[in-house]
Amino acid sequence: MEKDHISELKILKDIAEILNEGTNLHTMLHDALLKLLQITDLQTGWIFFIDENGKHEMIAAQHLPPALLNKTAQPMCNGSCWCVDRYMDGRLQKASNIMECKRLEDSVIHEWGDTHDITHHATVPLQAGDERFGLLNVAAPHKIHFEQRELDLLGSVALQIGTAIKRIKLTQSQQEVKLIEERNRLAKDLHDSVNQLLFSINVTAKAGSSLAKDVQLKETFSLIQETAQHAQVEMKALIWQLRPQGLENGIVSALKSYGQMLGLNVTEQIKGVSVLPAVIEETLWRVGQEAFNNCRKHAGTADVHLNVNISREQVIMKVQDSGNGFMYSASAELPTLGLKTMQERIKRLNGKLSVTSSIGNGTVVEVSIPLS
Repeated sequence: MEKDHISELKILKDIAEILNEGTNLHTMLHDALLKLLQITDLQTGWIFFIDENGKHEMIAAQHLPPALLNKTAQPMCNGSCWCVDRYMDGRLQKASNIMECKRLEDSVIHEWGDTHDITHHATVPLQAGDERFGLLNVAAPHKIHFEQRELDLLGSVALQIGTAIKRIKLTQSQQEVKLIEERNRLAKDLHDSVNQLLFSINVTAKAGSSLAKDVQLKETFSLIQETAQHAQVEMKALIWQLRPQGLENGIVSALKSYGQMLGLNVTEQIKGVSVLPAVIEETLWRVGQEAFNNCRKHAGTADVHLNVNISREQVIMKVQDSGNGFMYSASAELPTLGLKTMQERIKRLNGKLSVTSSIGNGTVVEVSIPLS
Protein backbone atom coordinates (compact mmCIF):
# COMPACT_ATOMS: atom_id res chain seq x y z
CA MET A 1 0.00 0.00 0.00
CA GLU A 2 2.81 2.42 0.92
CA LYS A 3 4.66 1.53 -2.29
CA ASP A 4 1.55 2.33 -4.38
CA HIS A 5 1.16 5.64 -2.56
CA ILE A 6 4.77 6.64 -3.28
CA SER A 7 4.31 5.66 -6.94
CA GLU A 8 1.19 7.83 -7.26
CA LEU A 9 2.97 10.81 -5.69
CA LYS A 10 5.82 10.43 -8.19
CA ILE A 11 3.35 10.37 -11.08
CA LEU A 12 1.70 13.57 -9.84
CA LYS A 13 5.11 15.20 -9.28
CA ASP A 14 6.40 14.31 -12.77
CA ILE A 15 3.26 15.64 -14.47
CA ALA A 16 3.21 18.75 -12.25
CA GLU A 17 6.73 19.62 -13.42
CA ILE A 18 5.65 19.50 -17.06
CA LEU A 19 2.51 21.55 -16.39
CA ASN A 20 4.32 24.19 -14.30
CA GLU A 21 6.98 24.74 -16.96
CA GLY A 22 4.56 24.83 -19.90
CA THR A 23 3.84 28.13 -21.68
CA ASN A 24 2.38 26.80 -24.94
CA LEU A 25 -1.00 25.15 -24.42
CA HIS A 26 -0.77 22.53 -27.17
CA THR A 27 2.80 21.53 -26.35
CA MET A 28 2.07 21.34 -22.62
CA LEU A 29 -0.96 19.07 -23.09
CA HIS A 30 0.90 16.88 -25.58
CA ASP A 31 3.84 16.41 -23.18
CA ALA A 32 1.68 15.88 -20.08
CA LEU A 33 -0.43 13.25 -21.84
CA LEU A 34 2.67 11.43 -23.06
CA LYS A 35 4.17 11.39 -19.56
CA LEU A 36 0.89 10.11 -18.06
CA LEU A 37 0.79 7.19 -20.48
CA GLN A 38 4.45 6.35 -19.96
CA ILE A 39 4.31 6.15 -16.18
CA THR A 40 0.93 4.41 -15.89
CA ASP A 41 1.54 1.74 -18.56
CA LEU A 42 -1.51 2.95 -20.48
CA GLN A 43 -1.19 3.04 -24.27
CA THR A 44 -3.60 5.56 -25.74
CA GLY A 45 -4.90 8.95 -24.68
CA TRP A 46 -6.59 12.03 -26.08
CA ILE A 47 -7.89 15.36 -24.83
CA PHE A 48 -11.05 17.03 -26.11
CA PHE A 49 -11.75 20.72 -25.65
CA ILE A 50 -15.54 21.21 -25.60
CA ASP A 51 -17.39 24.52 -25.99
CA GLU A 52 -20.75 25.51 -24.50
CA ASN A 53 -22.64 24.08 -27.49
CA GLY A 54 -20.99 20.67 -27.22
CA LYS A 55 -18.68 21.20 -30.18
CA HIS A 56 -15.53 19.25 -29.42
CA GLU A 57 -11.99 19.56 -30.74
CA MET A 58 -9.19 17.06 -30.17
CA ILE A 59 -6.42 19.26 -28.80
CA ALA A 60 -3.87 16.53 -27.96
CA ALA A 61 -3.49 12.80 -28.60
CA GLN A 62 -0.98 10.00 -28.12
CA HIS A 63 -0.79 6.63 -29.88
CA LEU A 64 -4.30 6.59 -31.31
CA PRO A 65 -5.09 3.34 -33.16
CA PRO A 66 -5.55 3.53 -36.97
CA ALA A 67 -9.33 3.16 -36.55
CA LEU A 68 -9.51 6.53 -34.79
CA LEU A 69 -7.15 8.18 -37.28
CA ASN A 70 -9.24 7.32 -40.34
CA LYS A 71 -9.04 10.46 -42.50
CA THR A 72 -12.23 9.71 -44.40
CA ALA A 73 -14.51 9.09 -41.42
CA GLN A 74 -12.65 11.43 -39.02
CA PRO A 75 -14.17 9.69 -35.97
CA MET A 76 -12.40 12.01 -33.51
CA CYS A 77 -13.95 15.10 -35.10
CA ASN A 78 -17.46 13.98 -36.01
CA GLY A 79 -20.41 12.46 -34.20
CA SER A 80 -21.51 12.23 -30.60
CA CYS A 81 -20.40 9.81 -27.89
CA TRP A 82 -21.16 8.85 -24.30
CA CYS A 83 -18.45 10.97 -22.69
CA VAL A 84 -19.20 14.21 -24.60
CA ASP A 85 -22.97 13.80 -24.17
CA ARG A 86 -22.70 13.27 -20.41
CA TYR A 87 -20.15 16.02 -20.06
CA MET A 88 -22.64 18.40 -21.69
CA ASP A 89 -25.70 17.33 -19.67
CA GLY A 90 -23.81 17.50 -16.37
CA ARG A 91 -23.79 13.80 -15.52
CA LEU A 92 -20.01 13.48 -15.89
CA GLN A 93 -18.56 15.15 -12.82
CA LYS A 94 -15.58 12.93 -11.99
CA ALA A 95 -13.30 10.24 -13.42
CA SER A 96 -15.46 7.43 -14.76
CA ASN A 97 -15.31 4.10 -16.57
CA ILE A 98 -16.79 4.06 -20.05
CA MET A 99 -18.52 0.74 -20.70
CA GLU A 100 -17.65 0.91 -24.41
CA CYS A 101 -16.26 3.65 -26.64
CA LYS A 102 -18.84 4.52 -29.29
CA ARG A 103 -16.16 5.89 -31.64
CA LEU A 104 -14.26 2.59 -31.47
CA GLU A 105 -17.50 0.63 -31.78
CA ASP A 106 -18.42 2.56 -34.93
CA SER A 107 -14.94 2.00 -36.34
CA VAL A 108 -15.39 -1.76 -36.00
CA ILE A 109 -18.85 -1.70 -37.58
CA HIS A 110 -17.72 0.44 -40.51
CA GLU A 111 -14.26 -1.16 -40.76
CA TRP A 112 -12.32 2.07 -40.39
CA GLY A 113 -9.15 0.29 -39.33
CA ASP A 114 -7.32 -1.58 -36.60
CA THR A 115 -8.38 -0.69 -33.03
CA HIS A 116 -5.27 -2.28 -31.43
CA ASP A 117 -7.69 -4.27 -29.22
CA ILE A 118 -8.86 -1.11 -27.44
CA THR A 119 -12.59 -1.14 -26.72
CA HIS A 120 -13.05 0.82 -23.45
CA HIS A 121 -11.57 3.95 -21.92
CA ALA A 122 -11.69 6.02 -18.76
CA THR A 123 -12.81 9.63 -19.06
CA VAL A 124 -12.17 12.58 -16.76
CA PRO A 125 -13.55 16.15 -16.97
CA LEU A 126 -10.93 18.90 -17.11
CA GLN A 127 -11.84 21.91 -14.99
CA ALA A 128 -10.53 24.57 -12.63
CA GLY A 129 -13.08 25.74 -10.09
CA ASP A 130 -16.33 26.41 -11.93
CA GLU A 131 -14.62 26.72 -15.32
CA ARG A 132 -14.78 23.63 -17.54
CA PHE A 133 -12.51 22.96 -20.53
CA GLY A 134 -13.15 19.42 -21.80
CA LEU A 135 -12.20 15.79 -21.27
CA LEU A 136 -9.16 13.59 -20.72
CA ASN A 137 -9.57 10.05 -22.06
CA VAL A 138 -7.10 7.16 -21.58
CA ALA A 139 -7.15 3.51 -22.62
CA ALA A 140 -5.09 0.34 -23.04
CA PRO A 141 -5.52 -2.89 -25.05
CA HIS A 142 -7.87 -5.44 -23.46
CA LYS A 143 -8.50 -3.11 -20.49
CA ILE A 144 -12.25 -2.95 -19.88
CA HIS A 145 -12.29 -1.63 -16.32
CA PHE A 146 -10.38 0.94 -14.24
CA GLU A 147 -10.11 0.40 -10.49
CA GLN A 148 -11.25 3.21 -8.18
CA ARG A 149 -7.64 3.92 -7.20
CA GLU A 150 -6.77 4.40 -10.88
CA LEU A 151 -9.75 6.72 -11.37
CA ASP A 152 -8.77 8.74 -8.30
CA LEU A 153 -5.27 9.18 -9.72
CA LEU A 154 -6.67 10.25 -13.09
CA GLY A 155 -8.93 12.71 -11.30
CA SER A 156 -5.94 14.26 -9.53
CA VAL A 157 -4.03 14.53 -12.81
CA ALA A 158 -7.07 16.13 -14.49
CA LEU A 159 -7.26 18.77 -11.74
CA GLN A 160 -3.60 19.59 -12.34
CA ILE A 161 -4.17 19.87 -16.09
CA GLY A 162 -7.28 22.03 -15.62
CA THR A 163 -5.40 24.43 -13.35
CA ALA A 164 -2.54 24.65 -15.86
CA ILE A 165 -4.97 25.35 -18.73
CA LYS A 166 -6.53 28.19 -16.74
CA ARG A 167 -3.08 29.59 -15.92
CA ILE A 168 -2.05 29.69 -19.57
CA LYS A 169 -5.36 31.20 -20.68
CA LEU A 170 -5.01 33.95 -18.03
CA THR A 171 -1.43 34.57 -19.17
CA GLN A 172 -2.58 34.88 -22.78
CA SER A 173 -5.28 37.38 -21.73
CA GLN A 174 -2.70 39.45 -19.84
CA GLN A 175 -0.40 39.40 -22.88
CA GLU A 176 -3.24 40.67 -25.08
CA VAL A 177 -3.84 43.54 -22.63
CA LYS A 178 -0.12 44.40 -22.62
CA LEU A 179 -0.07 44.32 -26.43
CA ILE A 180 -2.97 46.77 -26.60
CA GLU A 181 -1.24 49.04 -24.06
CA GLU A 182 1.96 48.97 -26.13
CA ARG A 183 0.03 49.82 -29.30
CA ASN A 184 -1.60 52.75 -27.51
CA ARG A 185 1.80 54.01 -26.32
CA LEU A 186 3.31 53.71 -29.80
CA ALA A 187 0.31 55.45 -31.38
CA LYS A 188 0.65 58.33 -28.94
CA ASP A 189 4.39 58.64 -29.64
CA LEU A 190 3.78 58.70 -33.40
CA HIS A 191 1.06 61.31 -33.02
CA ASP A 192 3.08 63.54 -30.68
CA SER A 193 6.39 63.37 -32.53
CA VAL A 194 6.44 62.13 -36.12
CA ASN A 195 3.01 63.47 -37.04
CA GLN A 196 3.88 66.92 -35.67
CA LEU A 197 7.15 66.95 -37.63
CA LEU A 198 5.28 66.15 -40.85
CA PHE A 199 2.82 68.94 -40.10
CA SER A 200 5.73 71.36 -39.63
CA ILE A 201 7.30 70.26 -42.93
CA ASN A 202 3.96 70.76 -44.65
CA VAL A 203 3.55 74.31 -43.27
CA THR A 204 7.17 75.24 -43.99
CA ALA A 205 6.98 73.93 -47.57
CA LYS A 206 3.74 75.85 -48.14
CA ALA A 207 5.35 79.06 -46.89
CA GLY A 208 8.45 78.43 -49.01
CA SER A 209 6.34 77.87 -52.09
CA SER A 210 4.46 81.14 -51.61
CA LEU A 211 7.69 83.13 -51.05
CA ALA A 212 9.83 81.57 -53.77
CA LYS A 213 10.37 83.64 -56.92
CA ASP A 214 12.09 80.96 -58.97
CA VAL A 215 9.61 78.63 -60.72
CA GLN A 216 11.76 75.53 -60.25
CA LEU A 217 12.22 76.27 -56.54
CA LYS A 218 8.48 76.88 -56.16
CA GLU A 219 7.79 73.49 -57.75
CA THR A 220 10.27 71.85 -55.39
CA PHE A 221 8.54 73.34 -52.34
CA SER A 222 5.16 72.24 -53.74
CA LEU A 223 6.46 68.70 -54.21
CA ILE A 224 7.77 68.67 -50.61
CA GLN A 225 4.39 69.89 -49.37
CA GLU A 226 2.52 67.26 -51.40
CA THR A 227 4.82 64.51 -50.11
CA ALA A 228 4.39 65.68 -46.51
CA GLN A 229 0.59 65.73 -46.88
CA HIS A 230 0.65 62.21 -48.30
CA ALA A 231 2.88 61.04 -45.45
CA GLN A 232 0.48 62.63 -42.95
CA VAL A 233 -2.43 60.65 -44.38
CA GLU A 234 -0.39 57.43 -44.19
CA MET A 235 0.71 58.27 -40.65
CA LYS A 236 -2.86 58.97 -39.58
CA ALA A 237 -3.93 55.60 -40.99
CA LEU A 238 -1.10 53.88 -39.12
CA ILE A 239 -2.09 55.56 -35.85
CA TRP A 240 -5.70 54.44 -36.42
CA GLN A 241 -4.50 50.88 -36.96
CA LEU A 242 -2.53 50.95 -33.71
CA ARG A 243 -5.20 52.63 -31.62
CA PRO A 244 -8.66 52.67 -33.21
CA GLN A 245 -10.54 55.78 -32.17
CA GLY A 246 -14.24 55.10 -31.72
CA LEU A 247 -13.95 51.36 -31.09
CA GLU A 248 -15.55 52.00 -27.72
CA ASN A 249 -18.70 52.89 -29.72
CA GLY A 250 -18.69 49.56 -31.54
CA ILE A 251 -16.96 47.94 -34.49
CA VAL A 252 -19.29 49.46 -37.11
CA SER A 253 -18.75 53.03 -35.85
CA ALA A 254 -14.98 52.54 -35.72
CA LEU A 255 -14.71 51.04 -39.21
CA LYS A 256 -16.98 53.68 -40.73
CA SER A 257 -14.81 56.43 -39.24
CA TYR A 258 -11.68 54.68 -40.50
CA GLY A 259 -13.12 54.38 -44.00
CA GLN A 260 -14.08 58.06 -44.02
CA MET A 261 -10.56 58.95 -42.93
CA LEU A 262 -9.29 57.05 -46.01
CA GLY A 263 -11.64 59.07 -48.20
CA LEU A 264 -14.24 56.33 -48.70
CA ASN A 265 -18.01 56.81 -48.74
CA VAL A 266 -19.11 54.13 -46.27
CA THR A 267 -22.72 53.06 -45.91
CA GLU A 268 -23.44 50.69 -43.06
CA GLN A 269 -26.08 48.21 -41.98
CA ILE A 270 -26.10 46.39 -38.65
CA LYS A 271 -28.46 43.68 -37.41
CA GLY A 272 -28.47 42.44 -33.85
CA VAL A 273 -27.02 44.00 -30.72
CA SER A 274 -24.31 42.38 -28.64
CA VAL A 275 -21.15 43.22 -26.74
CA LEU A 276 -18.54 41.26 -28.66
CA PRO A 277 -15.56 39.63 -26.90
CA ALA A 278 -12.46 41.85 -27.15
CA VAL A 279 -10.48 39.35 -29.21
CA ILE A 280 -13.30 39.04 -31.78
CA GLU A 281 -13.79 42.81 -31.99
CA GLU A 282 -10.04 43.27 -32.45
CA THR A 283 -10.01 40.67 -35.25
CA LEU A 284 -12.97 42.25 -37.06
CA TRP A 285 -11.27 45.62 -36.74
CA ARG A 286 -8.02 44.38 -38.34
CA VAL A 287 -9.82 42.50 -41.12
CA GLY A 288 -12.09 45.48 -41.84
CA GLN A 289 -9.09 47.79 -42.03
CA GLU A 290 -7.38 45.58 -44.59
CA ALA A 291 -10.58 45.31 -46.66
CA PHE A 292 -11.03 49.10 -46.65
CA ASN A 293 -7.38 49.65 -47.57
CA ASN A 294 -7.81 47.29 -50.53
CA CYS A 295 -10.91 49.23 -51.62
CA ARG A 296 -9.02 52.52 -51.55
CA LYS A 297 -6.06 51.15 -53.52
CA HIS A 298 -7.66 48.80 -56.04
CA ALA A 299 -11.44 49.16 -56.34
CA GLY A 300 -11.49 52.34 -58.44
CA THR A 301 -14.51 53.56 -56.46
CA ALA A 302 -14.94 55.31 -53.13
CA ASP A 303 -18.32 53.72 -52.39
CA VAL A 304 -18.18 50.84 -49.91
CA HIS A 305 -20.94 49.04 -48.01
CA LEU A 306 -20.34 47.55 -44.56
CA ASN A 307 -22.76 44.96 -43.19
CA VAL A 308 -22.53 43.40 -39.72
CA ASN A 309 -24.99 40.73 -38.54
CA ILE A 310 -24.73 39.57 -34.91
CA SER A 311 -26.69 36.59 -33.60
CA ARG A 312 -26.32 34.37 -30.55
CA GLU A 313 -24.30 31.85 -32.56
CA GLN A 314 -22.02 34.00 -34.71
CA VAL A 315 -21.08 37.40 -36.08
CA ILE A 316 -20.93 37.93 -39.84
CA MET A 317 -19.19 40.96 -41.34
CA LYS A 318 -19.33 41.81 -45.04
CA VAL A 319 -17.38 44.52 -46.88
CA GLN A 320 -18.63 45.10 -50.42
CA ASP A 321 -17.73 47.46 -53.26
CA SER A 322 -18.96 47.75 -56.85
CA GLY A 323 -15.56 48.63 -58.26
CA ASN A 324 -13.06 47.05 -60.63
CA GLY A 325 -13.01 43.57 -59.12
CA PHE A 326 -10.50 40.91 -60.14
CA MET A 327 -10.42 37.37 -61.48
CA TYR A 328 -10.77 34.96 -58.59
CA SER A 329 -12.20 31.49 -57.99
CA ALA A 330 -13.28 30.36 -54.52
CA SER A 331 -11.31 27.14 -55.03
CA ALA A 332 -8.08 29.03 -55.73
CA GLU A 333 -5.49 30.20 -53.24
CA LEU A 334 -6.01 33.73 -51.93
CA PRO A 335 -4.04 36.00 -54.28
CA THR A 336 -2.56 38.60 -51.91
CA LEU A 337 -0.67 38.68 -48.63
CA GLY A 338 -3.32 40.97 -47.16
CA LEU A 339 -6.12 38.48 -47.83
CA LYS A 340 -4.00 35.59 -46.51
CA THR A 341 -3.34 37.57 -43.33
CA MET A 342 -7.10 38.13 -42.94
CA GLN A 343 -7.68 34.40 -43.30
CA GLU A 344 -5.04 33.56 -40.67
CA ARG A 345 -6.64 35.97 -38.17
CA ILE A 346 -10.08 34.47 -38.73
CA LYS A 347 -8.88 30.86 -38.50
CA ARG A 348 -7.44 31.53 -35.04
CA LEU A 349 -11.03 32.07 -33.88
CA ASN A 350 -12.41 29.06 -35.78
CA GLY A 351 -14.04 31.43 -38.26
CA LYS A 352 -14.29 31.48 -42.05
CA LEU A 353 -13.32 34.00 -44.72
CA SER A 354 -14.77 34.07 -48.22
CA VAL A 355 -13.92 36.35 -51.15
CA THR A 356 -16.19 36.86 -54.17
CA SER A 357 -14.94 38.95 -57.09
CA SER A 358 -14.88 39.19 -60.87
CA ILE A 359 -13.73 41.78 -63.38
CA GLY A 360 -16.09 44.76 -63.43
CA ASN A 361 -18.40 43.39 -60.74
CA GLY A 362 -16.70 44.54 -57.56
CA THR A 363 -15.52 42.53 -54.59
CA VAL A 364 -17.19 41.07 -51.49
CA VAL A 365 -15.16 40.04 -48.45
CA GLU A 366 -17.25 38.07 -45.94
CA VAL A 367 -16.16 36.95 -42.48
CA SER A 368 -18.03 34.70 -40.03
CA ILE A 369 -16.85 33.99 -36.48
CA PRO A 370 -18.64 31.72 -33.98
CA LEU A 371 -19.57 33.38 -30.66
CA SER A 372 -19.73 30.21 -28.58
